[in-house]
Amino acid sequence: MLGDFHVHTQYCQHGADDKMEAYVLQAIKKGFTHLSFTEHAPLPESFTDPAPHRDSTMDRNNVEAYVTEGKALQKQYKDDLQINIGFEVDYIRGYEQEIQTFLDTYGPEMDDGILSVHMLQAPDKSFFCIDYSEEEFGRAADVFGGLSPLYKTYYENLRASLEADLGFFKPKRIGHITLIQKFQLAYPKPAEFSKEQQNILEVMKEKGYELDVNTAGLYKPLCKEIYPPAELIAYAAKMGIPLIPGSDSHAAGGIGKGFEYLSDYFLQIPQRLTL
Repeated sequence: MLGDFHVHTQYCQHGADDKMEAYVLQAIKKGFTHLSFTEHAPLPESFTDPAPHRDSTMDRNNVEAYVTEGKALQKQYKDDLQINIGFEVDYIRGYEQEIQTFLDTYGPEMDDGILSVHMLQAPDKSFFCIDYSEEEFGRAADVFGGLSPLYKTYYENLRASLEADLGFFKPKRIGHITLIQKFQLAYPKPAEFSKEQQNILEVMKEKGYELDVNTAGLYKPLCKEIYPPAELIAYAAKMGIPLIPGSDSHAAGGIGKGFEYLSDYFLQIPQRLTL
């Protein structure tokens, strides 16, 4: 399959205004056969978005419009492209029941889905959106008591997301598992977390999850590295974990961005990408 399986839309409050159809036309232009819209699902109603502008996800009131527009495009372009409609769902520890309620409601409409960790709770009970900005990341590190506790909490939450019972419609693909490294050129990553990363992959294999091979990190000025980096993708490949490419595009022009580098980037991997 030649496709982009992690794509956002105009319904994302921190993305571009490009219409969903513009993404579809770009995918067709690039010769893709598959496109997965995975818009950020609304956060639980009892949870307050910690991002400074509270724009981390789509507005809850737009969910029906998003699904309706996606289904219409599926029919319109069915001879040109397989379009999947789904959500990137935030796992937030302590809010499992509300997350499952959303999935139980919209799961029957989902063709694809991603489960990701963006929100972490600090020791003082405040929450942070850890990929929002360099400044917010630095503030989080201060409140957590350093980079090591922040990284530790991230991987603990990622592991908890794999174990969580979110019902029948829980997504089977885990998003950008090294998102915590988005600002690594400003805040050098602690070196002692390779075992935690490998353990995440081992649990993913055991439970039958797919890995989001996310090229967005290549273009983040303080990351310059795919999520996850090559050595972890090689480890996943040897284990037989399905590798699913996604641009994490928030604008139509980003469809398939960075995919031209994948063959060179993963020459050492003894398994063909799902691309």
